[in-house]
Amino acid sequence: MGSSTGTLEVTKTERLRSTLGQYFYLFMSLLIAAIVISAFSRTIDRRLIHAVPVRPWVLYLHGIVFFGWVIFFIIQAALVRVHKVKVHRMLGWFGVTLGVVIPVLGMWTSIAMDRFEIFHLHIRQFSPFLALQIHDLAAFAIFLALAIVWRKKPEFHRRTILLASCMLTGAAFARLPFSGLMRNYHYMDMLILLGVLRDLIVNRRVHPVYGYAFPALIVGQTTAMHLFLSAPSWWVSITDAILRVS
Repeated sequence: MGSSTGTLEVTKTERLRSTLGQYFYLFMSLLIAAIVISAFSRTIDRRLIHAVPVRPWVLYLHGIVFFGWVIFFIIQAALVRVHKVKVHRMLGWFGVTLGVVIPVLGMWTSIAMDRFEIFHLHIRQFSPFLALQIHDLAAFAIFLALAIVWRKKPEFHRRTILLASCMLTGAAFARLPFSGLMRNYHYMDMLILLGVLRDLIVNRRVHPVYGYAFPALIVGQTTAMHLFLSAPSWWVSITDAILRVS
């Protein structure tokens, strides 16, 4: 009886490892899509479609491009799952183009929206808030660059693509009722920790990508939050100059 129970537990463990090994990144792409859709569906009508006052037009382009990345992530993960690696690699160059556009468009949108919040909605603290936006876009760009460099090293490539995609969820988490701006990094990090947990279950060790990236992200997030919340005068002077706030 004991032997049968032990065998059953081993079988369940191996089945879990096999499932996570095969489907984890597809699952994560769908989870990120669900988070983004759930979050923005709560605000898209009053803040975008029927917004009063009307938002800057770049925000609409931003929404299309950023959600396009989410769709791209799902397609790429699905192609690997069905063993269409050649198609995955060909489509990857479209992802490179999209990924290069995202930080540029993201910064453009951040500046436009921060100016909108300051001048139209009179929310002055959106000047130091630029720290969080710069951090997330810079982190995305770094992870995307590493993913391109490691495109022929699948174990490194897929993890850096996941990290890059997680960097785009901050605005979504900030809109969820159980999250909010002060906790969005906590939930973003929880997504990354799912990748760490997957490695521990499947490989019984944490991949070096997470070993180096996660501590660096914590330092970056902490610094960005400090600049936003403490709003030191030197930082406000910089962001005011970027946003052209007198």
